[in-house]
Amino acid sequence: MEHRAEAQGQQGTGIRASGCAVPFSLAALMALTACGQRMTTDVLPGGIPARTDLHAATGLPPEAMRTVARRQYGWRVIYQPAAAGPNPESRAAVALCGLERRAPLRIEQLPRLDPTADPGARIFDIYCA
Repeated sequence: MEHRAEAQGQQGTGIRASGCAVPFSLAALMALTACGQRMTTDVLPGGIPARTDLHAATGLPPEAMRTVARRQYGWRVIYQPAAAGPNPESRAAVALCGLERRAPLRIEQLPRLDPTADPGARIFDIYCA
């Protein structure tokens, strides 16, 4: 009888996992959300899917990349030139503007405002046509 009373007291509480009861509604919600899309469907300006790995899209080695940001005029890239290889600015410009199916218009080097933040790093802006 005790066993039957315990079973009736737990009816509808949910699934037991490691001694904790999980409500069926929570388990169902988790199961349904696991079936949805993994990545976001948001789109950046220029028609680039938000799930795009911009660091990899530059074509520069991962150890050279610091920051890639989409701006109104094009792109801003911060990188470490010692690890970037030859012509990193033009390679990144072609790759990033190519994501938008546009050609690079110009590349503008910018001074570091705080040279101690990432010693040796360079900043440049890419303007796409």
